[in-house]
Amino acid sequence: MRTSDQLMQEYLLPNYGRYNVWPVRGEGPYVWDRDGKKYLDFAGGVAVCPLGHCPPPVVKALTEQANTLIHVSNWYCIDKQAELARILVEECVGIPGKCFFCNSGAEANEGLLKLARKYGQQTGGRYEIITFTGSFHGRTFGAMTATAQEKIHGGFGPLPPGFVYAPFNDIAALEAAITDKTVAILMEPVQGESGVNAVTAEFLRAAQRLCREKDLLLLLDEVQCGFGRAGEMAGWRSIVPGDEIQPDGISWAKAIGSGFPLGSFWVNDRRDLSKTLGPGTHGTTYGGSPLACAVGIATLRTILDEKLCDNAKARGAAIATAACAWNHVLIKEVRQLGLFIGFELNTEAISAKSGGKLPSIFLAQQLLDAGMMVTPAGPNVVRWLSPLNITEAHAKEGLSIFKSVLDQLA
Repeated sequence: MRTSDQLMQEYLLPNYGRYNVWPVRGEGPYVWDRDGKKYLDFAGGVAVCPLGHCPPPVVKALTEQANTLIHVSNWYCIDKQAELARILVEECVGIPGKCFFCNSGAEANEGLLKLARKYGQQTGGRYEIITFTGSFHGRTFGAMTATAQEKIHGGFGPLPPGFVYAPFNDIAALEAAITDKTVAILMEPVQGESGVNAVTAEFLRAAQRLCREKDLLLLLDEVQCGFGRAGEMAGWRSIVPGDEIQPDGISWAKAIGSGFPLGSFWVNDRRDLSKTLGPGTHGTTYGGSPLACAVGIATLRTILDEKLCDNAKARGAAIATAACAWNHVLIKEVRQLGLFIGFELNTEAISAKSGGKLPSIFLAQQLLDAGMMVTPAGPNVVRWLSPLNITEAHAKEGLSIFKSVLDQLA
């Protein structure tokens, strides 16, 4: 009988560079592999598990809904969609608008791109969308092209036209990139894949000002930074608090479903923008199923009711303070918003030990060997994406493993 290793080699595409770890069970912030080894999971499925593994409220909602109604199509009205949309609009965004449900972050961003193109056609035939270096918006053709990283584009040309790339956090460059063809600006308030790089308050304010002056849409990709990850339900409010920033569209996924495929995008009611995508303009077969929305409701209710944004801010700040106090030779910088934490590595110091591997990938492997899961972010940053409900003991456990591995390498 063939092993799982052999089956994977024979039947799965080799598009992922996987670590040789086979998780089979999870509970809270811990995962066990098929050999019984226990890991502290501060990768969280890449920010997908805000409540840890198998959280009881989500398991209960999933089980009860699966025994009631799993799927009907969007030809019909789905009560769980309406309830989840209300939570998103009233309790997460706090700005009048409307939601669409899909299955992933890439799909959510595709929806925002279609919104921008449709709005542009209605207002003079504009079609260009400005995105930023270091961004990541997904792997579908539109989202991939919006991603301003050549390594994501390589080998897939010709790419769809209509995207303009500008340096992140450079106001003058953004102003210069705007033409009479521009219809929208799309940005992540915190860039995750390129190393936990946050937009500056000045740049975000400038982007909104330019959008209002030139009738552009301000679109925020909160797929990774939303729902408490950066310490606020709306990630941009960890950069500019309050209601000063009023986006025209927001994309979500990852944490909204606790691991169940669920994505969404929100459109501002301002100027009837939320009426732009009318019947026949956009759709999905699986998006917003009763099962997916039940899980989303349970996830967001837990984050809101247990005030996990406050826990994320407190635990994240304590972790960053402790790590900075080490003054470790292998850590160049600690970047932290809530429990969105990036450790920039001293590339020269760690490369001498890495055997030619990228420092982030090498260190993630060393931490796996020591019983801790983290996520690489670019060549020289590792991300901590722990559950939002971790305790002080969990944080100390992570810091202990992390420092021990760093000390051994140093």
